Order: sequence, then C-alpha cells, then structure tokens
Amino acid sequence: MPKTRARYRSYSSYLREKYGQTVYRVAVDAGFSCPNRKPDRSAPGCLYCDEHGARAPYQGPSDTAQTGPAIPPPAPGDREDIRRQVERGIAFLKQRYGAEIFLLYFQAFSGTFAPVDRLKEIYDFTLGLTSFRELIVSTRPDCVDRKRADLLASYLSPDFDVWTELGLQSAHDATLRRINRGHTVADFTRTWKLLKRRGVKLTVHLIFGLPGEGMREILETVRFVAGLEPEGVKIHNLHIPTGSPLYGDYLRGELSAPCADRHLDTVCRALELLPPGTVIMRLTCDTPAARLACPRHFPAKAAFYDRVIRELEARNSRQGGKYLQLER
Repeated sequence: MPKTRARYRSYSSYLREKYGQTVYRVAVDAGFSCPNRKPDRSAPGCLYCDEHGARAPYQGPSDTAQTGPAIPPPAPGDREDIRRQVERGIAFLKQRYGAEIFLLYFQAFSGTFAPVDRLKEIYDFTLGLTSFRELIVSTRPDCVDRKRADLLASYLSPDFDVWTELGLQSAHDATLRRINRGHTVADFTRTWKLLKRRGVKLTVHLIFGLPGEGMREILETVRFVAGLEPEGVKIHNLHIPTGSPLYGDYLRGELSAPCADRHLDTVCRALELLPPGTVIMRLTCDTPAARLACPRHFPAKAAFYDRVIRELEARNSRQGGKYLQLER
C-alpha cells in the first residue's frame, strides 16, 4: 500500500500507530440477514446489493468461475461454521499478510439483526475463539435500539475497543427511498446518538454515484457526516453486481456507475471536507470481477489509492484541508 500519512489518515497507519504490529480484521459471516430480506436472505434488498452481501471472499467462494464450488451461507449462529471461518481467516491473514493481531469483524449483512440474547450468545462464542483485540459490527441504523446499543457497549474496556459500522450511504431521504434502503436520515441520527453516548466508536458507510445523485448531493452528504466527526468513514464507488436489482436498470441503459476519473475527483473533494482525525477505512468497493457488471475498467485498489495520493499532491491538498471552512 502507498504511504498515506501526509495526505489522509489511512486505516493501516491508524492500526500501526495503535498496536505497533501488523493488524487485520477477521471477517465473519454469522448468518445474519437484514430487514430488507427474509431471514434466509432470499428477498431483494437494497438495489445495489446481491445475494452475497459483504461476505469476505476468503470466507467461502461465491465466484465459482475462479474459486470452485460456492459455499452456502451459514445458519444463523452455527458455531462450527463460525469456528471454521475464524480458523480459516486467521490462517489466510497470517500467510498472506503476516498478521500478528486480529480484530473480530461481523461483516456480512446486518450484524445486529437478531434478538439481543441471541446476539450476545454469538458475540461471546466468537470472541472466545482467540485473543481478539476489538469487536467490529457492521449493521444498519434500523437494527440498533437501546438494548442492542447497551450490549455492544458492554464489551468495552480500557484496552478493548468496540466499533459499529453504520450504513448511511446518502444523507438524502429521496435517494434512500430510491435505493430501497428502508430507513431514513433521522433513523441514522437516532442510532448515531444511541451508540455515541455509550462510547462505541462509529464508522459511516457512504456510496458515491447513487442513482439521481451528482457532485452536489454527494458533497452535501459528506458535509453532513463531517459535522458528526466520526471515528471512521468508508467510501464506496457504486458497483452494479449482476445479481442486484440495479442490474436490470443497467441492462436497459438507464444507469451507469462512476468511472475511475470521476470517482477520483469526488474522493479528493470529500477528503478535503472530512475531519483530519477521521480514519479513512476505504476508498473503493471491491466486488469480485465475476459478479461485477459495472464499472468494468477500474484500477485495482492499491493503484487507485496511489492515484488519490498523487492527485492530492497535485492539488496541494489533504484530508481536512477545507474542514474548518464548514459552517457549524
């Protein structure tokens, strides 16, 4: 990965500063679904989402053309499946990246979409499988209430962080309705406050290039998020998987996804507006090529990140360069 210290606060540099060793997340699919789908994930979800959700590729091949037979999703809370995922993930991350410290990451679909006692059982079991240093749960604003917020906060300690990744995607309710998110900006704000008051660290997920949105709408969303001063932000360029509801619109010629140059410009503008202390955890989406309809011609992640650094240097700009100019 390119050096990003001088231009934006990357996740890798944050983890290196915090732990002083090579740190990676172990992504786990615990069988959760989400409110937009049936419990078995069979119903259509958000328009950009396919049946695989955000399951990490190394936790079971869904790309049969490149990686062999697909592995079906686990039954919710299947302990042996979770154990295998953790073992497989740790082995892969050690071999591939030399990982020394591991963080538990409930990544696929909505990691709080279950009764509270069931969530506690799954979290407790998985945390007990190895010496994880953090708990990270990816979820939706409409899947967190006071009891779930209390549960997440119960794992906090002076040497153990808890992060919740909240999918906002856009700060425009019209866009959220259009992409079938099933929640509002007000729902996001309510959940944000619930978790913030309990000391849980928060990462916001954003998608650039959603249907009906241009630069104005995207930067309005970024300004909204910047005003919250989140601990982390994940930026995704719109991807159209072949199994997603958006794929039909794409085939009819009614939709496209931002090209690399347009996403590069948008990312640089967004970074300038975000607080300098916010950790930038992601700048692109990485749907496996065999499932991706659009965009097809996009640089690999490392190459795109390098382009961001060079573009910020060319603009003599950096993360937070325009943050203090925001009205608060």
